[in-house]
Amino acid sequence: MEINENREHIGQDAEPETDAENSNSENNEQHEQNEQNNEHSKLHGYKIVCAKLGLSMCVYFVCRLLAGWFILLLSYNSEAMSDTIFSLLSDAILIIMVYVIPLLITALIFNSFANYKGKYRQLYAKPKRLARAMGTFPAAYGFGYGTALLTMLVMYLITRNVSSQSYLQELLQPTAMDPSSNLAGLFGLIFMVVIIAPLFEEIWVRGIMYDALKPYGTGMAIIISSIIFGLMHGNIYMFFYTTALGFALGYIRYATNSLFVVTALHAVVNSVAAGILVFISLSQMTNDESRVINTLYNIYIIAVLALIVVGIIVFLARIPKIRKYRFENPWSDIGPWKKTALFFISIPVILMMVLAFNELSAGVLIRLIIN
Repeated sequence: MEINENREHIGQDAEPETDAENSNSENNEQHEQNEQNNEHSKLHGYKIVCAKLGLSMCVYFVCRLLAGWFILLLSYNSEAMSDTIFSLLSDAILIIMVYVIPLLITALIFNSFANYKGKYRQLYAKPKRLARAMGTFPAAYGFGYGTALLTMLVMYLITRNVSSQSYLQELLQPTAMDPSSNLAGLFGLIFMVVIIAPLFEEIWVRGIMYDALKPYGTGMAIIISSIIFGLMHGNIYMFFYTTALGFALGYIRYATNSLFVVTALHAVVNSVAAGILVFISLSQMTNDESRVINTLYNIYIIAVLALIVVGIIVFLARIPKIRKYRFENPWSDIGPWKKTALFFISIPVILMMVLAFNELSAGVLIRLIIN
């Protein structure tokens, strides 16, 4: 009787332990299921973001193409208007078609009007170490142009047919910005290059696009937004430079959490390029007869090249500090290569790349279709 009672007692004590094990097993299974659901949700969300990025850039390239056609049509009727009116109308078309419309559509696609409500003041607030952040200009400038010069060297070694002078002239001039033959057009170009372009492109690339990608890894957000920034300029000479510069600005955006800093730095970079336009425009206005302008232009070019060299040296000196910096990676289950592959196999992104290739190749695809 005692043995049976002990057995019954032991059996009664064992039942709660079995229930606890079952409960833990169920909790573990539920936890794994939640993780799988969360992973699936993140993957689905990332694919949607990639598709939205591709779609918004398709809109940009179509608007850019339409802007070129509108300006071409305007030029057919340019005899009925002065050069000043033509330049101002052309600038207005570029601002509306290349900046305003694509940015508004991108904001609608990403619902930025709701997501950024109350954030603008924070994003454009001056950081505590503004002087230190602005002091990164030489390194960022050197990194961008150092990459471009390295690209030029590689192109020369491959083709043996690259003109350094023409490459540098294309590289130092803002893309799609031809010099103006009148003062009104010149002031319009400077306004676009120094104010409009930095303001719109930074809220667009380092604002909306960067923030959309950030939940899937800060490093990937910087890389993809930098590639998009490079493609936006629609020029094979500028692609590598602007991509590298975009990476530097993305790094600064992450380090400072400020669009004010990257917009200011972007404006300073473009101001250097605007100086090239000023001298070329003044040279055209004087029919290339002014020795003073030509001399000042040559001095300016030498100063810019010196700035590039100094910037490269400063960047190389900062590499040890940069290597110690670690980006946030809240989504580490999928590696960077797979994230990159998922981005480029998105159908809207593929279409974006086709349109970008058309721009980088100076309209080769359009000419093939028309012919």
